Amino acid sequence: MTQTPVRPIPKRPLTLRDVSEVSGVSEMTVSRVLRNRGDVSEATREKVLKAARDLGYVPNKIAGALASSRVNLVAVIIPSLSNMVFPEVMTGISEILDDTELQPVVGVTHYKPEREEAVLYEMLSWRPSGVIIAGLEHTEAAKAMLGAAGIPIVEIMDTDGVAIDAVVGISHRRAGRKMAQAIVDAGYKKIGFLGTKMPLDHRARKRFEGFTEALAKAGLEVADQEFYSGGSALAKGREMTETILNRTPDLDFLYYSNDMIGAGGLLYCLDNGIDVPGQIGLAGFNGIEFLDGLPRQLATMDACRVEIGRAAAQIIVDRASDPAAVGKEVVSLDPSLDFGDTLKRIKKV
Repeated sequence: MTQTPVRPIPKRPLTLRDVSEVSGVSEMTVSRVLRNRGDVSEATREKVLKAARDLGYVPNKIAGALASSRVNLVAVIIPSLSNMVFPEVMTGISEILDDTELQPVVGVTHYKPEREEAVLYEMLSWRPSGVIIAGLEHTEAAKAMLGAAGIPIVEIMDTDGVAIDAVVGISHRRAGRKMAQAIVDAGYKKIGFLGTKMPLDHRARKRFEGFTEALAKAGLEVADQEFYSGGSALAKGREMTETILNRTPDLDFLYYSNDMIGAGGLLYCLDNGIDVPGQIGLAGFNGIEFLDGLPRQLATMDACRVEIGRAAAQIIVDRASDPAAVGKEVVSLDPSLDFGDTLKRIKKV
């Protein structure tokens, strides 16, 4: 893959002068465009906005208002608050920041790259002391803003990729491989997958890639698949499980991309007299404690959510106390597999 060369980004916060030099217009004109004031031609406006976007420049809303150009806020940008995963991440972040002067401020992207870009732009304009942001995949404009921010950036949840600065998470490809190996070892052969439509759910996609890779090494492949869009829910899991089993009734294992739809699948099987895990095995992902009250415990994998939050916040705290500290930390956690009551344990001889 070829990459387009980019202008080197200075190791300091960008200024109006940087945008002025790239756009070829005066700093005063740049200021008028970015504040949306004054009479500026459309061609000039477009030139300035393109330069600012390419550089990753974000206007400083507190410039001149404070002696310091930083506030004691940590921008935390996550895809969802309804997904139970991220409140637990926030718990870990808060546990660390509660003992400092730093305060988290949350922005929600709804898994939309353009929304993430807009949230990031607004948050950076307040000059936070650091950014914690979910995932490694961002728009080019978001990457430029993060790279030019001049503050600690911690990307969380995923270590399968190249980080802008620090990264804390798990390898989702390794998690997928680990679950597949457990399923193969238990003797299941005809496996179905149920999950999100994955173009924008990068972590689910990587788990699926690791999962199918491990199956292939065992001479197996996914026999059927069922996908959905929208929030994870018990009702959706029931519906998907009914659909895939009606279509392919001889499946002997169902792997769900998250615990919520997996729990719905488990309830469907129990309601319809399907022997779990004898006739069919089930497994999800995330290790959500909320589901401990189910009639049977769903096999799953802990995504280390609270630990991720703690480690990410600690990096921000450490850097804030020592701005000269070297960055590029990589914290890769190892999720544990819980067999629960839905994945047979086979003793190896």
